[in-house]
Amino acid sequence: MGGTCVIRGCVPKKLLVYGAHFAEDLRDARQFGWDVPPCRFDWPVLRDRVLQEVSRLEGLYKSSLTSAGVELIQGRARLADANRVVLDDGQSLEADRILLATGAWPARPDCPGAEYGITSNEVFHLDALPRRILIAGGGYIANEFAGIFHEFGSEVTLMTRGDAILRGYDAELCQRLQEISIAKGISFRFHAAFQEIEKRSDGSLVAHIVGQAPIEADAILFAIGRVPKSFDLGLEEAGIALDGHGAIRIDAQYRTNLPSVFAVGDVTNRVQLTPVAIREGQSFADAQFGGQPSAVDYEHIPSAVFSHPPMAGVGLTEAGAQSLGRPIKIYRSSFKPMKNVLAGRDERALYKMIVDAETDHVLGIHMIGPDAPELLQVAAIAVKAGLRKADFDQTVALHPSMAEELVLLR
Repeated sequence: MGGTCVIRGCVPKKLLVYGAHFAEDLRDARQFGWDVPPCRFDWPVLRDRVLQEVSRLEGLYKSSLTSAGVELIQGRARLADANRVVLDDGQSLEADRILLATGAWPARPDCPGAEYGITSNEVFHLDALPRRILIAGGGYIANEFAGIFHEFGSEVTLMTRGDAILRGYDAELCQRLQEISIAKGISFRFHAAFQEIEKRSDGSLVAHIVGQAPIEADAILFAIGRVPKSFDLGLEEAGIALDGHGAIRIDAQYRTNLPSVFAVGDVTNRVQLTPVAIREGQSFADAQFGGQPSAVDYEHIPSAVFSHPPMAGVGLTEAGAQSLGRPIKIYRSSFKPMKNVLAGRDERALYKMIVDAETDHVLGIHMIGPDAPELLQVAAIAVKAGLRKADFDQTVALHPSMAEELVLLR
């Protein structure tokens, strides 16, 4: 109970990110005068603590629902018709309205030996930390786990079918992350597609890549995307319309082609982010049960990549703004955070602001560096509110801080 985010997504992954950060923090601490003895990372300790926290959160979700008078039914359900679902124990439930919120599921490549790999569903349950791990994918999940496993001490290779990482994010920041990742020791393979995955007698794996040298690994993590969890639910038999990717087709009120059946969240494949799904659920409830029709605004949705270092952005990227055909101005600040200077870490942050040259309105803000997601949430309010670059310029800087760069961009 709690969905992908709580059980096998952003919450346990963020806890792993916190754990991974200690690798660099402990090394840096020596430059700040701390006598830190050699340390050893114990994967089972962190794994079990994370799973304990997930169980605690799941219990809270169940408790809050039951306290609110919600009846929880454990079982697998299939949609029988526009007003009825049938459980795997044969029980039939009827309702005036049915809401489908089954989320998405990790995709696997279509190649021989794909069963030897794991996805983000299984990665939190690994018995041991792999000495070598191959991560397939170029999106945020792939890059986050690349940083996590590298900091834990694994030899990491990231492969992607494309020619760059993090498609859809600002290209300049993506290039900065790739350069930093390579400097840390993470390897990249581009234009790489699986031909076959072979399992050796010692349990190790060999990924045979089309037109490239094979890659040896002790674990292969598939992070090649997530598909709507619309299968095995009886949707097509019940007459629910799906698109070519298996997403449930809905209108602006989240209604399917069956008037009494609605859908929200990742199963509709609009924006696969937990806060968006929550807003959609609220909008559905307000309209159907509160008499207050509302619509979710899908513009200016902030997003983050909890890589090492993290990235975050809101609004238009430079390429997105250029595609509008209007004149724009780009403001940048590339700097070495104060902590990195004293730690002797040659790693530069980059803050970037895209501005409409005619109206001075801020179209987008993108950043990579320590705590970028924490700073970006506040910056997202400014972009959403339609503030101008002049509003940032007129704000007094908070010194010394990384955030002050946002009001000092020239």
